Amino acid sequence: MEARRKSNGGFCNFGLFSWLLFCWWSCSAYGMLSPRGVNFEVVALMDIRNALKDPHNVLNWDATAVDPCSWTMVTCSADGLVTGLGAPSQSLSGSLSPSIGNLTNLQLVLLQNNNISGHIPAELGRLTRLKTLDLSNNFFNGGVPSSLSSLKSLQYLRLNNNSLTEAIPPPLANMTQLTFLDLSYNNLSAPIPTFHTKTFNIVGNPLICGAEQDCFGTIPTPQSLFLNSSQSKAHKGHKIALALGSTLGCMFLLASAFGFLLWLRQRHNQQIFFDVNERHEELNLGNLKRFPFKELQVATNNFSSKYLIGKGGFGNVYKGYLSDGTLVAVKRLKDGNASGGEIQFQTEVEMISLAVHRNLLRLYGLCMTNSERLLVYPYMSNGSVATRLKGKPLAIACFPSQPVKLNFFVILMMSLSQMLQPNQHWTGAQGRE
Repeated sequence: MEARRKSNGGFCNFGLFSWLLFCWWSCSAYGMLSPRGVNFEVVALMDIRNALKDPHNVLNWDATAVDPCSWTMVTCSADGLVTGLGAPSQSLSGSLSPSIGNLTNLQLVLLQNNNISGHIPAELGRLTRLKTLDLSNNFFNGGVPSSLSSLKSLQYLRLNNNSLTEAIPPPLANMTQLTFLDLSYNNLSAPIPTFHTKTFNIVGNPLICGAEQDCFGTIPTPQSLFLNSSQSKAHKGHKIALALGSTLGCMFLLASAFGFLLWLRQRHNQQIFFDVNERHEELNLGNLKRFPFKELQVATNNFSSKYLIGKGGFGNVYKGYLSDGTLVAVKRLKDGNASGGEIQFQTEVEMISLAVHRNLLRLYGLCMTNSERLLVYPYMSNGSVATRLKGKPLAIACFPSQPVKLNFFVILMMSLSQMLQPNQHWTGAQGRE
């Protein structure tokens, strides 16, 4: 019996713990719901949207939603509570609904650069967790609500560039935690409370500053706000020195960047020549001349289309004049820096350098850079083998442009034919296609 009582007692304790856990979860998940299952934050946000005119439909919120955390311009905490409302520069007009005071978890309100008018709701004073409030560059009128002084967490307050009137509420001076306050360019009147903020701007209020653009010397101002004349001059001198130093620094950075770009360009243009002896010792290339890329570029007039004498699947052929007047044909391979391009180049160089016959066009030289593969042949003006085989009229001087293996074996067969019939002479072009 005693064991059964202990068992029943343990079961009751477990059930009570589960019930309490369920109640805590329900309160956490639905703490913002009314008895009818309506989220208070959804109602407040919908009131705010209905009081505004939204030409771009950025506040496209669903009034039937239970959770507003998926809405645009709304930020929520990890607990699903609305902590931010930000819709700056969205051409919103209308007024700001007092229902904003029901969003008691708000920490950030950004509605600057719109066309919102009317009074600033005094209900903002209920947002005890608010840290940033920016209503600048709108058309708010009336006075600054004194209820803002109860926002003990507020650090950043901008109400500049509106149409606010009346005097600044003295209780605002008690907001010692406030670090930034901008009330400039309104129609506020004196007196000005003594603020202890790090940044306080009140210029552009005609009833306080008169016709001047600043308030220096017009009315008694807090020590923490404005500097005396000597301090002002020193401050201006410091600004000038800072601006001069910044300008020189920027010029130095630009010059450095320009020099770096020139260095990169010069380095990119430097040609890395093909070293036969070091990189391809296994190739028997014979006495080939290695040409600098610039020399071949000058010889072909920068590979001008006027010098083009042949085209093929592996590249174009150009007529060129070397510095000593020698007439050559320069074959410029396509995709010289592509995968396999170097292997193709080595294969062609190896095959051509090994083939020595009076009916075969010998390889005169070559050039290889990071991005270019070029072969240099003596220029032959009798046309191509393809022209002779196809029976077409002899046109301008042509030059090899077909794959190496096919060209080599075609010419080789013709050469063998001539050697077997010594009394006949081959009249085809002494060049390779």
